Amino acid sequence: MPQIVLINPQIPPNTGNIARSCAATGTELHLVAPLGFEISDRYLKRAGLDYWPYVNWRYHSCLQDFQAFHQQRGGRWIGFSTGGRCSYVKFQFLADDWLLFGSETEGLPANVLAACAETVYIPMSQPGVRSLNLSVSVAAGLFEARRQLGYLE
Repeated sequence: MPQIVLINPQIPPNTGNIARSCAATGTELHLVAPLGFEISDRYLKRAGLDYWPYVNWRYHSCLQDFQAFHQQRGGRWIGFSTGGRCSYVKFQFLADDWLLFGSETEGLPANVLAACAETVYIPMSQPGVRSLNLSVSVAAGLFEARRQLGYLE
């Protein structure tokens, strides 16, 4: 099953909402530091409500630690970015993909994008809209991957 990776998330309620989506779908969540908040942040817990006990999540103290963890498991890194090469709905997801999302203010760092097997974007009709909220983007990507892989039935 695809996994969600948040690299340097900044806004606790976004991460809490993403954790709730991961809990509901049984999706593993990876938080890669530095984070813009503390794990104990009350806003993070509040946004995740009482679902945190149902979230299978891991904290990685830095990108290098996450890379080492990923190498043990394998699978592709799929980077979500406004500058992605392919629309996420036209991309073929695999069960062992890692869906990577960057911070709300910066997106994925260039070195992470360069390490991705593919980068995808979420199409938007209005050219003046730069991006979607992080938790909305994660939900869109996660549910499209799950749909393609037959996990929605």
